[in-house]
Amino acid sequence: MGKTIRDVADAAGVSTATVSRVMAPENSRPVANKTRLRVMAAAEKLGYRMNHAARSLKRRSTMTVAVVFPELANDFYMDVAEGIERELNDRGYTMLMASSLNSIEEEKKRISMLADRMVDGMLIIPAGSRGDHLQALANRGMPMVLVDRLVEGAGLDAVTSDNEEGTFLLTKALLADGFKRIAFVGGEITLSAARERLSGFARALADAGIRQEPSWICLGGMEVEDGYRLTRTLLESQNPPEAMVAVNLLVHLGMERRLLDMSGFGSRGGAFYGAAPRVVIAGFDEARYTPFLPACRYTASQDAVGMGRRAGQRIIEKIQEKKAGRFESEFSGKWTRAARQIIRLPVTISRSESGAANKAAS
Repeated sequence: MGKTIRDVADAAGVSTATVSRVMAPENSRPVANKTRLRVMAAAEKLGYRMNHAARSLKRRSTMTVAVVFPELANDFYMDVAEGIERELNDRGYTMLMASSLNSIEEEKKRISMLADRMVDGMLIIPAGSRGDHLQALANRGMPMVLVDRLVEGAGLDAVTSDNEEGTFLLTKALLADGFKRIAFVGGEITLSAARERLSGFARALADAGIRQEPSWICLGGMEVEDGYRLTRTLLESQNPPEAMVAVNLLVHLGMERRLLDMSGFGSRGGAFYGAAPRVVIAGFDEARYTPFLPACRYTASQDAVGMGRRAGQRIIEKIQEKKAGRFESEFSGKWTRAARQIIRLPVTISRSESGAANKAAS
């Protein structure tokens, strides 16, 4: 027969309330270290394990937060996840991760499944441009915060980067180096981050008095293969650009790969850009390997871990707001706060030490 909390309390010579505070310290009064060690020793000797499922039902809280990513095989999202995990762990919460596979339908299935598991709140990096299904769940009382992207049809709090300002500064850095024929590569215009980055690019050119060349706005995807395909189209045109702004890291990698293929590197033993156009890249997002990308001159670095931590803080605040009864009646199902919070973290621009990019003519 399994041991109970009463058995542990008797063995340690303390109350059941003290055992409960030792086993589940979150939101509880602290216990003296000497008492805590005595309780833990008693629980270990008796083989006692707390029934977390029963405790969750009693407290109406599982101390878990679900995080839904568009995909998991992405360095940026994993850095965001690290920040979320750090913040939640510091506050006694556990993170559950899921992937929507970049599909709105899969996203709907994931959030429904996670809601059924009684998570206390959700952090969502949306797969699409609409968030009506997210708002519907929030209206039923689920604390929810968007991360990295905004959506239409939902007035949810969000934590993201200052995408427009970041790309504005990235493009200004190229302009300051003397480049005028600059292209913007990649991006799904339905995604808020891509729209904001394109807007920052256009603003920088307008401020410099440079007319946009329509053919140099190359939208059409956020993946490596999209960067490869779009770069090929640009550089094989009659009027190729001399510099390019990559919408994100994956597109940037595809662009670099296309330039390497055009140079003959790896297939004929050619040198970097021996036969390729002299072109440089300014990429949004920075990775540990960015300094090894030969065409990269500038990067706009997001604070992905910081974004995760701030999102973790905000979702816990919303969970606490719910516990404090700061919702209106279940009939209205709306937040009592008048306006949502959109937190934008600054982006840092840095010059790459890559040799080929810095030798390109300015």
